Amino acid sequence: MSKILLFNKPFQVLTQFTSDDDKATLAAYIDKPGFYAAGRLDYDSEGLLILTDNGQLQHQLANPKFKLEKTYWAQVEGAITDEALKQLSEGVTLKDGLTRPAQAKRMDEPDVWDRVPRIRERKNIPTSWVELKITEGKNRQVRRMTAAVGFPTLRLIRYSIGPYTLDQLQPGQCLETEVQFVLDESRPETNRKRRHPHQKQPRRITPSKHGRKRKAP
Repeated sequence: MSKILLFNKPFQVLTQFTSDDDKATLAAYIDKPGFYAAGRLDYDSEGLLILTDNGQLQHQLANPKFKLEKTYWAQVEGAITDEALKQLSEGVTLKDGLTRPAQAKRMDEPDVWDRVPRIRERKNIPTSWVELKITEGKNRQVRRMTAAVGFPTLRLIRYSIGPYTLDQLQPGQCLETEVQFVLDESRPETNRKRRHPHQKQPRRITPSKHGRKRKAP
């Protein structure tokens, strides 16, 4: 078994434990030696980040060739059109190439936490929400995709990675669990461990008011 942490990364937090400037890092929320982020999530994006203490699992979770589906919720400027959704679904040409076909659809505004600071909205220009499911990880891909079809992203939340989701996690919270890891060069298998009815619940770790970590009962 390998251990993973499911972490809801807040806005304007680096996906690393050290920084050369004053930007916030994972160290402000996670005190688990030996765990490292499997993949990246931009400083100005929010949502699910997976950390693990297994180097091979870290590689498989982060490597785009394993095509682990990621779901993003993007709040965009303007009322997204059917044509834009079609373009996103078929693939968008970016400077570094054509994106793989994605699953794109309109969605209602999700019931999530307020972002601090709030997005900058322009008067007389509506915003809308789009759900995007992609299987690759180009740099700032979702933002570039929505901008390419005429609807710049104002807020971006990663909701899921493979079978793992943000459910029950508020910003700054993380959940420790275990996975059965099988090294497979063609396809990753990282299934959540099934819990026996009498097994203890996974530990949820939340930051205290003073930035130190405390384990929830």
